[in-house]
Amino acid sequence: MNMQALVLNRYNGPLELTEIPRPGVQPGQVLVRIKASGLNPLDTKIRAGSAAHAQHPLPLVLGIDMAGVVEAVGQGVTQFKAGDEVYGMTGGVGGIQGSLAQFAAVDARLLALKPSNLSMKEAAALPLSFITSYQGIVDRAQLQAGQTVLVQGGAGGVGHVSVQLAQALGARVFATASKGDAELIASYGATGIDYREYSVEQYVQEHTRGEGFDLVADTVGGATLDASFAAVRQFGHVVSALGWGTHALAPLSFREASYSGVFTLSPLLTGKHREHHGEILQIATRLVEAGKLVPRVDPRSFELTSADLAYQAITAGTAKGKIVVDVQ
Repeated sequence: MNMQALVLNRYNGPLELTEIPRPGVQPGQVLVRIKASGLNPLDTKIRAGSAAHAQHPLPLVLGIDMAGVVEAVGQGVTQFKAGDEVYGMTGGVGGIQGSLAQFAAVDARLLALKPSNLSMKEAAALPLSFITSYQGIVDRAQLQAGQTVLVQGGAGGVGHVSVQLAQALGARVFATASKGDAELIASYGATGIDYREYSVEQYVQEHTRGEGFDLVADTVGGATLDASFAAVRQFGHVVSALGWGTHALAPLSFREASYSGVFTLSPLLTGKHREHHGEILQIATRLVEAGKLVPRVDPRSFELTSADLAYQAITAGTAKGKIVVDVQ
């Protein structure tokens, strides 16, 4: 039995709609009929063959995030049944088939039940962003209610989720963003900071009386990570999922602060700790259903036949929220 999938046969090449064998379900797996595929900036790097940390051998099917319906369950799977609506960060790296296909055989540990109040498209926008946010803010920094949090890039894919997660945990949240995103940041209950108008020293002085923030969650990397080291308070914590490059640690050391890196792809690439991804998404489902977490989804409609346009939108920086491709 076959299915349709978008196949990349050469890096930076076209996405070709192709008939390929439908995967069988192995022990511990769930066969999912994919309804929506969430795309990330990382997907563009994988497509170009330029993501050394996320190699995906050719020919490949892209798409890290997904939402869909359980078609069948493999031996040993008890937490899901046929007909369940699920979502997760399930492939598209390390030789694991991605979500730009009609079906995928998925490690059941990576999945959770989809929030009942989200569409498939909305649910597919969440997994990588929420898992990255949670691993930094909760697993690494162990954020406590009442602490101050600065989210660098608060309107971005991981950033807007980090703002909402920190708010839900009872923190006082601040977020850097452009002036045009000030209203969005305010809608989450956070204080926006125009990073173009204010220097690090200025906003640290204005919002923390020069003390710095308890936690700085960097979602931008590069010079913004350096700024994060200068914005954290004494004994505070900086977390980032974009910690590569060369950085001076002196500003961090002078504050006796700590740094943690987040590598969200690790369970997919190594096979270790996959159950934690499913556990994190169960928390996301509870927050969404409680009205404390709302994904920001680009309003444009993309299908498998127009997925190239979706990638162009990410590359051109025109996305207003997460780009999601409707598969069914």
